[in-house]
Amino acid sequence: MAHEPNHRPADHSRAFAIGVALNIGFVVIEAVFGVIAGSLALLADAGHNLGDVLGLLLAWGASNLSQQRPTQRHTYGWRSSSILAALLNAVILLVAVGAIAWEAIRRLTEPSEVAGLTVIVVAFVGVVINTATALLFMAGRKSDLNIRGAFLHMAADAGVSVGVVVAGVAILATGWQWVDPVVSLLIAIVILFSTSELLRDSVNLALNAVPEHIDPKAVEAYLKSLPGVTNIHDLHIWGMSTTSAAMTAHLVKPDPRDDDALITQASKELHERFGIEHTTLQWERGDSTQPCDVACEKGSV
Repeated sequence: MAHEPNHRPADHSRAFAIGVALNIGFVVIEAVFGVIAGSLALLADAGHNLGDVLGLLLAWGASNLSQQRPTQRHTYGWRSSSILAALLNAVILLVAVGAIAWEAIRRLTEPSEVAGLTVIVVAFVGVVINTATALLFMAGRKSDLNIRGAFLHMAADAGVSVGVVVAGVAILATGWQWVDPVVSLLIAIVILFSTSELLRDSVNLALNAVPEHIDPKAVEAYLKSLPGVTNIHDLHIWGMSTTSAAMTAHLVKPDPRDDDALITQASKELHERFGIEHTTLQWERGDSTQPCDVACEKGSV
């Protein structure tokens, strides 16, 4: 028997639209002035911000798709599109990191003059835009993991832009042109660390791993504590999207009384305690002449 709470993610379309527009405008400004100033740090940050625009577009599209109603072919709807979007975003960012690092290393061996004042002004604009974009997602960051990720990512981008400002100030103060590619490498390292976590989490979700915020042992303990339940096996928990989880389990309960009431109670508490939205429980009576085929399978609880 299955229970699925009536839950739809909040509509953040306006925030996504404003954030995408601001960042596209800034990417164009940063790329143009990066070429004019000969600043790899600006071009590196422009590439990073372009990745952010793509990330926002992917998250926006996935957010809309995840709200589509299930069909006979897509029985869970399009919820998993958010996982695919996160995975694709991580791969694109890793490619961008490689390109930035390669060019930065080349600039270290073949330095070129950089217009420090231009770098400072343009990067400062980036601080303002990235901060403003982060603020757009502040209201929803506590209730939606995707929105929280967007908020933290844009806040981190504001910090990266601060780093570019520091590079411009250092160039003006010292004339050391090598500061620009060094800052570019530091930017690449920051992106690499944030992207590696995104890649790990999205791959885990794509492989139907238990979402990070759910403790499977705690779920198992709760199910075993239900009245009349003597055993549990074939417990599976996975992410249907980056914000919702599902669970299936076989519960051994010899006494069939109160089955429906217990499923209602368990589904509600699994949602409230662990954030599991879609629960499917199968009752078994423990008849030794009719053993469950999956009770002893490897990986079953």
